Amino acid sequence: MEKKKLIAFIAVFIFGIFSLAGCSSPTEAQEEYYIFKLSENVERTAVTFPNRYGIELSGDLYVAQDLDTSISHPALVIGPPYGGVKEQGPGVYANELAQRGFVVLTFDPSFNGESGGEPRHVSSPDIFTEDFSAGVDYLGTLDYVDRERIGAIGICGSGGFALAAAQVDTRIKAVATASLFDVSALGNGMDTETWFAAVDPVAQQRWADVDNGTPEYIPTYPNTPTEEIPEGLEGIWAEFYSFYGLERGHHPRALGGFTTNSNLAFYNFQLLDHLDMLSQPVLFMAGENAETRPISEAAYEVVSGTKELYIVPEANHVDLYDDTNKIPFDTLVAFFSENM
Repeated sequence: MEKKKLIAFIAVFIFGIFSLAGCSSPTEAQEEYYIFKLSENVERTAVTFPNRYGIELSGDLYVAQDLDTSISHPALVIGPPYGGVKEQGPGVYANELAQRGFVVLTFDPSFNGESGGEPRHVSSPDIFTEDFSAGVDYLGTLDYVDRERIGAIGICGSGGFALAAAQVDTRIKAVATASLFDVSALGNGMDTETWFAAVDPVAQQRWADVDNGTPEYIPTYPNTPTEEIPEGLEGIWAEFYSFYGLERGHHPRALGGFTTNSNLAFYNFQLLDHLDMLSQPVLFMAGENAETRPISEAAYEVVSGTKELYIVPEANHVDLYDDTNKIPFDTLVAFFSENM
């Protein structure tokens, strides 16, 4: 299968399963909802900051307990998988990287998790990309952050948003992706007939949304985690459920599914059209056994500047969400230390 068609297939596959679920309105996260234990050497502070659309984003700021705030430090903004919130994968990364000298900001994308924006559960290529730049804005207001040493990490779908932000936001000095997924590859490789068959039902759904006064939203995962993966799920479907549907990564604000009409924006607007224009160094990390590995490999080929492709041995797609024994933190630290 050609790479473009493969990427498009995976796009359709994943778009049907994942999204950023949230409560009906932003609420304060409870400690037990974090999927990892905070290191005693790290301080975590809840913060809020606006994006350029005026949406108030909810974030967590991670710093080492002994951080010397009289001097400036490198900083990172980390976005969640396309289907996650800050209390999951981004927090796992931040908890480790704060101990290694970075000031780290995690966040919930607009309309999702604890962040603002109505209606809830909306997804947007432009606004989710902007959320990364808004995170850079916030980090730059901290006296102990060096504005010339701010980088970004995107996990899964946020890898696409982080790269898209860096294409135009040169304040982002380096980018790393983990299990990269380009959500906007949804329509790649389709002919006219297939395209119409994909977008027409969603366009028609908008009439139902208008009549109902609210957009359709269908969550994927149960409100409480199950003990086993349901029968019938195989391959990457089972893999995603192993994280979002089980105790391992379950979170009450990450139940899967965007508003149905969110799909249309990702057919219409491409995130990585200017990937070859990136001047910043990029590190692509992908699991050896991940079905999405070809996406990282294809993006790596397009980048014309400084780049690195790191294949994590014996890892699948979701292992790079939370498995601290497989996530190559030493590689991440070396990459950002050398390139920021």
